[in-house]
Amino acid sequence: MTILIILLIILCILPFWLLQCRKGHPAWQVLRRYRYAHRGLHHKPEVPENSLAAFRLAAQLGFGAELDVHLMADGRLAVIHDTSLLRTAGADVLVEDLTAADLVSYRLEGTEDRSPLLEEVLPRFAGKGPLIVELKAERGNHAALAEATCRMLDRFRVDYCMESFDPRCLMWLKKHRPEICRGQLSEAFLRHGDGGGQSKAVLFVLEHLLLNCMTRPDFIAYRFSDRRKLCLSWCRKVFGVQEVNWTIKTKEEMDQAEQAGNLVIFEGFRPGV
Repeated sequence: MTILIILLIILCILPFWLLQCRKGHPAWQVLRRYRYAHRGLHHKPEVPENSLAAFRLAAQLGFGAELDVHLMADGRLAVIHDTSLLRTAGADVLVEDLTAADLVSYRLEGTEDRSPLLEEVLPRFAGKGPLIVELKAERGNHAALAEATCRMLDRFRVDYCMESFDPRCLMWLKKHRPEICRGQLSEAFLRHGDGGGQSKAVLFVLEHLLLNCMTRPDFIAYRFSDRRKLCLSWCRKVFGVQEVNWTIKTKEEMDQAEQAGNLVIFEGFRPGV
């Protein structure tokens, strides 16, 4: 009987420890005022995703923007979603193997636009909407990527937060740059086949936010269609963490998310500012 009681106590305490988040970051005073254009305000085929044109349009119209950052072979930072350029530029090469000089050779989706460097995007948002900067770690470069991105952001007067699917990026931020607002990205990985080669056990841990105790995120960015998760509800109700939903594709989805108090990363339509 005593063992059973101890086990029940442990089961009750465990979620408090595993799912803990950080609450009340001062950056929310600005971040909560905006809607965020997913990979910039793109509309194909004229304006490709993660292009200077897409970010320029988002900033001009008063939106914030979400963007993706990769660390290249020369230490520069490319703004592109996929590690391969095959989908966006028709070239079967990996961005981590390229230099900034190489990157200018590849055009996006049949346009004259190319994947920009982070240092080219940031001036567009000086004094304008904030950025949600997603760290795309590859080949164990999470620490180098996080450090290089922080150094670049330090050079510009922009409002921003940082997020990643890779909790190691958040661990680095927690240790070395705790003042930065940080968020854990997640979804139902097995449902969508987005495992990236990880084992089912690792994907279970990531999907259910069980490393929050090590990352202490300021927000959880969860796929909108997967948002009805007990772990996410616990983070919101017990720890008061901010939820961000991606990718919002209709006004109806946006209304549902915002009525719940969530921030939205939208794509495929143009909401009000």
